[in-house]
Amino acid sequence: MCGRRKETLMNKQKFFQGLRDGIPLGLGYFAVSFSVGISCHAARLTALQSFLMSLLNNASAGEYGGITVISEDAGIWVIVLMTLIVNARYLLMSCSLSQKFSPDTPLYHRDPPLRLRLLVGFDVTDELFGLAIAQPGALSAWYFFGAMCVALPAWSLGTLTGALAGSILPQWAMGGFSVMLYGMFLAIIVPEGKKNR
Repeated sequence: MCGRRKETLMNKQKFFQGLRDGIPLGLGYFAVSFSVGISCHAARLTALQSFLMSLLNNASAGEYGGITVISEDAGIWVIVLMTLIVNARYLLMSCSLSQKFSPDTPLYHRDPPLRLRLLVGFDVTDELFGLAIAQPGALSAWYFFGAMCVALPAWSLGTLTGALAGSILPQWAMGGFSVMLYGMFLAIIVPEGKKNR
């Protein structure tokens, strides 16, 4: 009984550490996904459709690609092919991330009932992957869940806010928001490029 209590306490600590480390990601996600919401509005998606798209598909490039083919009235096979191509890197990230977990990490956890490894695979993004890989030693699934619990809602709510704001913002402002994703990418790459050419 004591061993189980100790494990539960460690899981809670890892979860809250992930929650804390996920806050900066969540703030960045909210800001960048605002531009996804603007794009959704331009593609004539409703605010609810925009929110659900971001909640169920937390991938900026995949969402932008999806919005583009939706606005062009592409067929289902074009959408499927585009999604596979744009999101193929997540397969490699997931394989790499699976090696970071302790071999003791179960596929299924009884108390509470969770499919641990499968749930982690739902929200592998570039930033969450980087955060997880940077952790020393074996990765705790609970740490990843903590970071996910900030990142996923922030991304979805940012998209919803952008979709709602798209109906009241002037056109020149919406054009500026469409380049936010590139700004976030540069903000990640440039400082590292200065440190290590």
